[in-house]
Amino acid sequence: MLIACIEIFLYMKILIIEDEENLLHLTKSELEKEGYKVDFSTTLKGAIDKIITTSYDCILLDIMLPDGNGLQVLKTLKNLDKDDNVIILSAKDSIDDKITGLDLGADDYLAKPYHIAELSARIKSINRRKNPSNKSGCFGNVCILNTEKKVLINNKEISLKKKEFEILEFFCNRINRLIDKDKLAEFVWGEDFDSMGNYDFLYTQMKNLRKKLKDSDASLELKSVYGLGYKLIEKENESSI
Repeated sequence: MLIACIEIFLYMKILIIEDEENLLHLTKSELEKEGYKVDFSTTLKGAIDKIITTSYDCILLDIMLPDGNGLQVLKTLKNLDKDDNVIILSAKDSIDDKITGLDLGADDYLAKPYHIAELSARIKSINRRKNPSNKSGCFGNVCILNTEKKVLINNKEISLKKKEFEILEFFCNRINRLIDKDKLAEFVWGEDFDSMGNYDFLYTQMKNLRKKLKDSDASLELKSVYGLGYKLIEKENESSI
C-alpha cells in the first residue's frame, strides 16, 4: 500500500512559475525530494510556452512576474480549454487578488512566505478533491461526464465555468445531503478560503449555478437551507426544508 501511494505522487508533474530564484530553487528541490517531477519558468512568456506544449498535474503560480501579470496564465489555460490544477503563490494578500484568481480558474491560494510541508499538502489535497472517483454518472436528466468535464441536461451540453462544474460534481456525489457552506468552501477552494474574509464569491457561484440548472430545465435543484448550507435534490423528491 505504501508503494502504491508513492507511485501515485511520483509521476505527478509540477510547474513552478516564480522569478525569485532562491525561493524557486528551494521549492523545486524540496518537491523533487518528495518524488514530484518539476519544471519551472521565471517569466510569463516562458510559462505560457510550457503550458501550451505540456499538461501539468499542478501549476504553482506567482502573480508578479518581470514581464507581466501571472493571472494571464489562467486566461491562457482557459483559452486552451485545459484543466491543469493551479495554486497561486504570491506575496500579494488582498481579497481582490484572491477572488480574481479563483474566478479565473485557480484552485487554491497560498500566501508567501509558505512552508513546503503545507504547500505539498495543498497539492495532494487538490489532486484528491479534483479526482474523487473519476466516474461519470446521470442523476435524473443531468449527466456528469467527468473525464470531459462536461454536463449534459436533456442530452444537451450546458456551459459551466470550472468552479461551477466542481460544485455540481461535489453535490451530485451527495444528493439529498445537507452540505454546510464551510465544508463546501473548503472542498472547492482549499483551506485558505476562510482568509478571504467573506462568502460573497461562494454565494455568486451558487447563484449562477442554480440559475443555469433552472434555465436548462434540470430535474435537479440546489436548495438553500437558511443559516445552514445547501442541498441538491431531485425536484419530485423535494422535501419541506
